Amino acid sequence: MLKQIAALSLSLAMAAGAVADEKPYKEGPVTSVAWVRVKDGKMYDYINYLKGNYAQEMEAFKKAGLVTGYKIYQVTPRRPEDPNLILTVTYPNYAALDHNADFDAVTTKLEGSLKQAQEGFGSRESIRVILGSELIQELIPK
Repeated sequence: MLKQIAALSLSLAMAAGAVADEKPYKEGPVTSVAWVRVKDGKMYDYINYLKGNYAQEMEAFKKAGLVTGYKIYQVTPRRPEDPNLILTVTYPNYAALDHNADFDAVTTKLEGSLKQAQEGFGSRESIRVILGSELIQELIPK
């Protein structure tokens, strides 16, 4: 009987330890955040691109299940080198970023080829500069 109580106590202690070792959150969606500086006098041009080709591509990515959303934020720059727009694209998780062939297929369908898409990206340098980007992940408390 004493051995059974000791075994039960040990099992309960191990189970409690396993629960205590669990993360207090789960990993949520991943968002790419890009800081953009639109050149003076070019904001309307860039917004027209964003509401046209960019939105079309993002909606196609959403339809394909590759992204869950995208947003455009205006920012008040504090210094001349600060962004005046922030673009975000949200993915279901980090694994979604590994679907390069799927992203390329959507882009090729919309742009004609990956080369044309790259040339379009380069041509926008006349109206904006990408200052940097990072990936952030939402942590959802349990």
